[in-house]
Amino acid sequence: MNIARIFFRGKIKNSGIFVIMATIHISEAEAARDLPGLLARVRLGAEVVIEKEAAPSIMLRKAAPPSRSISESIAMAEARSKELGYKPVMDAGFAADLEEIIANRKPRDTSAWD
Repeated sequence: MNIARIFFRGKIKNSGIFVIMATIHISEAEAARDLPGLLARVRLGAEVVIEKEAAPSIMLRKAAPPSRSISESIAMAEARSKELGYKPVMDAGFAADLEEIIANRKPRDTSAWD
């Protein structure tokens, strides 16, 4: 692959291996010639900007891992409590912060929605 420009963002240590994170700028023609190679670089953490007429048009980056819903998280916590035989206890500092947030809540202003 003939890559015109690569911009390095830094290094990430992963299991004793340093992986260089880069932003790769490449033309559409070059991307079309080696799409599998380009995707392999994205899987390793590089960002790829595909340019058309020297202007960025497409960016490829590794997808974020899927997140859990609150109901899934609660179900997992309840299952874990049953496995352990006791319920987890909330950290006192976090509990105090949460109580303060709830006590100082203001009603939502929905006037802009009308």
